[in-house]
Amino acid sequence: MSEAHDSGQASGAAAAAALAAAVLSGDTRAAARACRLVDDVRPGHAELLAALYERSTASWLIGVTGSPGVGKSTLTSRLVQHFRAQGGRVAVVAVDPSSPFSGGAILGDRIRMQAHWSDPDVFVRSVATRGAHGGLSRTTADIARVLAAWGARVVLIETVGVGQDELDVMRVADTTLVVQAPGAGDDIQAAKAGLLECADVFAVNKADLPGADNVAENLRSMLALGAVTASAAWSAGSRGHSAASLSGAIEQHAASDDWQVPVLPCVATRDEGIEPLVEQLAAHHRWCTGSALGLAQRRERLTEELYGRVREALVIEMLERHRSELDAIAQQVQRGELDPYAATRVLLERWLGRPA
Repeated sequence: MSEAHDSGQASGAAAAAALAAAVLSGDTRAAARACRLVDDVRPGHAELLAALYERSTASWLIGVTGSPGVGKSTLTSRLVQHFRAQGGRVAVVAVDPSSPFSGGAILGDRIRMQAHWSDPDVFVRSVATRGAHGGLSRTTADIARVLAAWGARVVLIETVGVGQDELDVMRVADTTLVVQAPGAGDDIQAAKAGLLECADVFAVNKADLPGADNVAENLRSMLALGAVTASAAWSAGSRGHSAASLSGAIEQHAASDDWQVPVLPCVATRDEGIEPLVEQLAAHHRWCTGSALGLAQRRERLTEELYGRVREALVIEMLERHRSELDAIAQQVQRGELDPYAATRVLLERWLGRPA
């Protein structure tokens, strides 16, 4: 049994190495197979990703998020067009929601991005959330790395568009573009959803509609107030609340090396305002790669990724290793002999060998 297992592992490693070599050579079919392997978390996917990692870190990952109906897909398609005009390959990872009943997904971006299907240097991969929260699927980052290793200079990651609690994209993307539009609801929703903290660039799409200027102005006002909250609080503590202290905090923030989030109007359906938007996205990328704060953010993202992967691997390993024990104590909870809190404490004490 052990020899057969070792032989299977060796065969899987050899297959992963061959597939990785094909992806690194720019083979589009191999990239599609690799995306499928990674998305389905099949045996050999970890070895494949390890073989691709070194070549996958130079690409620029741009997250595109926002509420449903604001035009994320149309804007993403326009961005693909503009980045292709600059040269180099472009990829899109489009996340669509899974049905909570069937587990299936419409994968609508296969339809919405038809304009790019004839371009061999554009790769569009639709993935389903499969129950994951936060706007992405669990394998989005890995699929983006496959496409980066395939040779995509820019990888656009379009989130599912649930509106709130969709902040995972900022932990994956180098640059996060948040799309807003007039008529999408109360402007305060942006603050409620945490999008003010998430955004590196705001795009107010459908800027030809009434109310677009108000949306842009409200966003700028909220960004200005949010950016100086900590500075204003410090000033108030040391000098008392005053208009002068708030003004000083605003000036201090504007003079800092921190990234100043821009708000830009655009009309994606007519390709209006896309060029300035691309320029601001590129400016943020230069800030990320050329400033101390930008480089620190990248290091923090990599650390968070490592913690997340280790956490997930440990949970899977512990649940598989102690499945029977977990099932037995679950029955005690069902019978009312233990409450879930005490049961958790008992299991952790057993597994860790010390009080939880």
